[in-house]
Amino acid sequence: MSNCKVIALTNQKDGVGKTTTAVNLGVSLAQQGKKVLLIDADAQANLTMSLGFYNRPDDLPVTLSTIMQDIIDDKSVDVSQSILHHGEGVDLLPSNIELSGLEVRLINAISRESVLKTCVNEVKKNYDYCLIDYMPSLGMLTINALAAADSVVIPTPHYLSAKGLELLLRSVSKVKRQINPPLRIDGILMTMVMPPRTNIAKEITATVRSAYGQRIKVFDTPDTPFHPCGGSHRRGKEHFCLRQRRRQGSRSL
Repeated sequence: MSNCKVIALTNQKDGVGKTTTAVNLGVSLAQQGKKVLLIDADAQANLTMSLGFYNRPDDLPVTLSTIMQDIIDDKSVDVSQSILHHGEGVDLLPSNIELSGLEVRLINAISRESVLKTCVNEVKKNYDYCLIDYMPSLGMLTINALAAADSVVIPTPHYLSAKGLELLLRSVSKVKRQINPPLRIDGILMTMVMPPRTNIAKEITATVRSAYGQRIKVFDTPDTPFHPCGGSHRRGKEHFCLRQRRRQGSRSL
């Protein structure tokens, strides 16, 4: 699967729906027959816990941090040994708190911007899509994710979050110019403004389109009711009850 597309879900603001987007987009693509790898590049391990693998990800013997440290140390790596398989049809490269210390070690590493890319290149031949969910910052791990990605999707729930995009867009532009020339922005994905037919949701989306729509695509939000499923992440189930909304959202990417 040499045509694997690597998508980084990015926003330097926390709580904007990056992890939720990664889970639902990934499972939706899997339901369409695609092979999908989710990469948890956040030391908080929200993606790992959301899929219900471990309530204590710090007990995982091999994680993304382990693989990246081996790459830094120029050791042979077998990324497949750390990949977990989920019943919804997606695979996961998990994370834990050890990843927070790796960022410091990346500063002095050779080819520090491409450590995650080396990891992704080891396994992407087995997948149609790799989705990277990483921490809300603009540090070395973020640079690594942007260097490894083919494109970027920016989840944002409201205009106040979108206002902070300028710094992120500059970082994307710098990585594109200096490290990863093919990198592009697929678009802005409005989250947490459901259902879109309400006046406030329409106003928020219109404001974001006005501010950024001429430069960046703002994905259309399906007109489908939104129903959170409380506690579903503990069982590793889907974040939302309506699969149709997820399918529609993935087809627009």
